[in-house]
Amino acid sequence: MVKKVEKEKKPKKKPAKKEPGEEKENFRGIVRIAGKDVKGQKKLLNSLLHVKGIGHSVAVSASKAIERELKIDPNIPVGELTEKQVEDIDKILFDLKSYNVPRFMLNRRGDFNTGTDRHVIMNDLIFDMSQDVDREKKLFSWKGFRHTFGQKVRGQKTRNTGRHGMAVGVLRKSIIAATGAKKPEAKK
Repeated sequence: MVKKVEKEKKPKKKPAKKEPGEEKENFRGIVRIAGKDVKGQKKLLNSLLHVKGIGHSVAVSASKAIERELKIDPNIPVGELTEKQVEDIDKILFDLKSYNVPRFMLNRRGDFNTGTDRHVIMNDLIFDMSQDVDREKKLFSWKGFRHTFGQKVRGQKTRNTGRHGMAVGVLRKSIIAATGAKKPEAKK
């Protein structure tokens, strides 16, 4: 007996689901908030988390300030915001201190150069961090010493972790030369 093999039926294609808010006319797929491109479907509160220098608690505090000042709901998709609203949000994000964000949430309290409290984000944060590391290197403090030679700075163990760039159990020539350490002799 020969059995007839039935052809497998291909499933019918379902229409693509539209994201919430896509059916509106003025909906934008990508919105630039504080120098970072964010998908338009994301809620405002979640999109703030993509900005470098804004973590979860600062995003919640900033969204409350945005809601208080601009009357914008933090759960609205950012694709529905107008250009004017996005510019106003950027102004708030770049100057969080003046919008009653608590002092302990700011990332540059008692700034070394200005002595004031401020919160920096994006490129300003990257620049300030590099300036801090360079200052430590010039002072040749312990942190600067560790930064200079690519070692861990905050007291972590180094025996097993962080071994990029050198073979296991081998001292780097630059560290030996700088510290004056003697090269370990081979066992006989």
